[in-house]
Amino acid sequence: MSHRLSISPLRVGALVALAGALLPLSGPAQSPNAARRAATPRPAVAPLTRLDPALFAAYRYRNVGPARGGRVTTVTGVAQAPHTFYMGSTGGGVWKTTDAGQTWFNISDKFFQAGSMGALDVADSDPNVIYAGTGSDGYRSNVSIGNGIYKSTDAGTTWAHMGLRDVGNIGGVAIDPGNPEIALVAAIGNPFKPNAERGVYRTSDGGRNWQKVLFVSDSTGAVDVEFQPGNPKVVYASMWRGERKPWTIISGAREGGLYKSADGGVTWKKLTAGLPDQLFGKSNIAVTPAAPNAVFAIIEAKPGSGLYRSDDAGETWTVASTFAPMLTRPFYYTNLAVHPKDPSTIWAMSEGFYKTTDGGKTWRSQNIPHGDNHDLWINPNNPDLMVQGNDGGATVSINGGRTWSTLYNQPTAEIYQVVADNQFPYRLYGAQQDNSTLIVPSLPLTSGRPDSPMQEWTSGPGCETGPIMPYPGNPEVVYGSCKGQFSRMNMKAGQEQPYWVGAQSLYGNPGKELIYRFQRVSPMEISPHAPNTVYYGSQYLHRTVDGGVTWERISPDLTLNPPERQQSPSGEPITIDVTGEEYFSVVYAIRESTLEPGVIWVGANDGPFHVTRDNGKTWSNVTPKGVAPNQPEFARNNFEGPPYGCRVQNIEPSPHRKGSAYYAVHCYLLGDFHPYLFRTDDYGKSWTLLTNGTNGIPADYPTRVVREDPEREGLLYAGTEFGMFISFDNGKQWTPFQQNLPVVPITDFRVQHGDLVMSTQGRSFWVLNNLSTLHQLHDRIAASPAHLFKPRKAVRHRYAGSFCGVESSRDDP
Repeated sequence: MSHRLSISPLRVGALVALAGALLPLSGPAQSPNAARRAATPRPAVAPLTRLDPALFAAYRYRNVGPARGGRVTTVTGVAQAPHTFYMGSTGGGVWKTTDAGQTWFNISDKFFQAGSMGALDVADSDPNVIYAGTGSDGYRSNVSIGNGIYKSTDAGTTWAHMGLRDVGNIGGVAIDPGNPEIALVAAIGNPFKPNAERGVYRTSDGGRNWQKVLFVSDSTGAVDVEFQPGNPKVVYASMWRGERKPWTIISGAREGGLYKSADGGVTWKKLTAGLPDQLFGKSNIAVTPAAPNAVFAIIEAKPGSGLYRSDDAGETWTVASTFAPMLTRPFYYTNLAVHPKDPSTIWAMSEGFYKTTDGGKTWRSQNIPHGDNHDLWINPNNPDLMVQGNDGGATVSINGGRTWSTLYNQPTAEIYQVVADNQFPYRLYGAQQDNSTLIVPSLPLTSGRPDSPMQEWTSGPGCETGPIMPYPGNPEVVYGSCKGQFSRMNMKAGQEQPYWVGAQSLYGNPGKELIYRFQRVSPMEISPHAPNTVYYGSQYLHRTVDGGVTWERISPDLTLNPPERQQSPSGEPITIDVTGEEYFSVVYAIRESTLEPGVIWVGANDGPFHVTRDNGKTWSNVTPKGVAPNQPEFARNNFEGPPYGCRVQNIEPSPHRKGSAYYAVHCYLLGDFHPYLFRTDDYGKSWTLLTNGTNGIPADYPTRVVREDPEREGLLYAGTEFGMFISFDNGKQWTPFQQNLPVVPITDFRVQHGDLVMSTQGRSFWVLNNLSTLHQLHDRIAASPAHLFKPRKAVRHRYAGSFCGVESSRDDP
């Protein structure tokens, strides 16, 4: 099957001069040709029932960046190779540099079945041996689960899965310094529910077999493990109860603590002398060859948070420091490193990056290219060589931390949403976690290299959570959002005008005290019929018809709103943490029908799904029936809906049929990994479950987004936690559509300009060009030895200094 690369067309007249105005208050929501197509029934396509993945072999996704790094929670290096380092991102897999961070390249694609990384270690005795534990230990609300341990014996060229598939997330890996066949793994566990697989695991045969050597309970796992320098018989481990719920973060319990083994990790005892003995939260251990019997631990506790030190191999402890900034948001950070030649020099990592040279008496903030710091590895042979992981990526220093390599060479951004405009080449819009909003060209100036520092991209209005969307028909004006604040920006003038939808800070308040419960990732959608009409969600649906200047509330509370989830601030039982991401019972997804103005679908993050057919005057709760708390399952028309309290992640009104819509439900924060995609064809009176676990999408692939192709009715695309799928029969059967896409959580995608534009949680933006062959594909073609597809119209253009022939969508002027 032939497949031609395509880029959407130049829209003549799409760019309108603003003449200094911040917002044009009139203008078409879509081009006249696009509107005419929407009103014209498309001819039916012959069915495709033979879903052979070979039919799609020619399709290739294209990474368009940006080359701005995302969160990295684990780093390591090679003592014998001064410029070689590794990093593990929270969604983008494992990366390697051999030139001290000047370039990074991915080494886990094609081998790993999970993109979230928790721990890396290189064998001291054989640097070709690497163990990689999946599942990040930074338990924020978008944390992804791991799928066990991987091992390489050729410095990352190839990898093999070595088991522990069900342990959940892994916080630490330690390889015996003298024998790479012996390794220990600290398994935190399932981030969302109790599981018996938590604890410390040990292998003595290179990972072929594992023995669980330390177990506390099904809710308290291991988050760190370290060998004593010079004596691999002595091992230390940190035990932590960490659990993420949609409405809170749990960090700590009475059963956590520090443990020690004197026989290489076979048996263990709990360390108590001088350590906190009540609520014990997240902790991290550090050792140094400069003082082998010295052990350092940074501990979240109540009472007793601080930096602790032992000089007798952990038998007794004293408080070395209570410097508060090193324990900011401990569930997310809590990391420590000690100088390999000076035990008085210690680094602590949290929002800031802190250093002491007197054992903890005084601390100084250190310069680093990005805030929110998670890990540090120091070369034991040359302490000036180090690699650090933070929310902006991985960065290397060759001078002891005075200067650092760039973060702008790692396409590992975590992006929440995506939408495209009508420029040429069109731009992709989204919000990058831990950074800013993004506007990225679909055809980069760097010959397709998303990791090039010369790549062209810019920031827009709003902040790291977004959303961000261009004004329809005029991308010089962009709508933005930031945690309950709406804004619009004149990109030509560089001026942003913020507006509050309500005027109350999200930070520090329980839900019951908020007038409007805006989630950290508050949903926003532009009406497809009126570009000055924008919808915004708290527990209510809000609407502006003048581009954000004034707002009205057009719904009742559209959430379940169980009172017990609103009583206290998030964070228990030790540290309160209210940043907005834990607000439960908020609107999480909004879409208006492209076929019927005033038909608006709304879903909440605690389960309910509503629709209005009269522009917000009246609302109907059309939630598929599911499992209520402490009640048996019950059915309606022999159908069971999603479990109680799951998040409505994305909505897709059908572009072909009135009254028809799809929506994706994400239940993984409740420990339910089943895929939930639904379709209604009667405005929600009845529903069809499109994912039963046996029709193509695996039963443990949580679903995030579903879209229907605007050119071919019943052609669906589905994005999950672990990959892409496609259906040609309106969701009855699915087949993988992963192609060359790395395994990464897919947060959103849209079908625009005849392309599939995509955002990911850990690998930036991707584009799949030219879906026209999918629009034409049917059984006779599939059975033919060859077929010539009808191409789209082509436009010859000059771009980046050369002439190119590209294909255009059918709304060309």
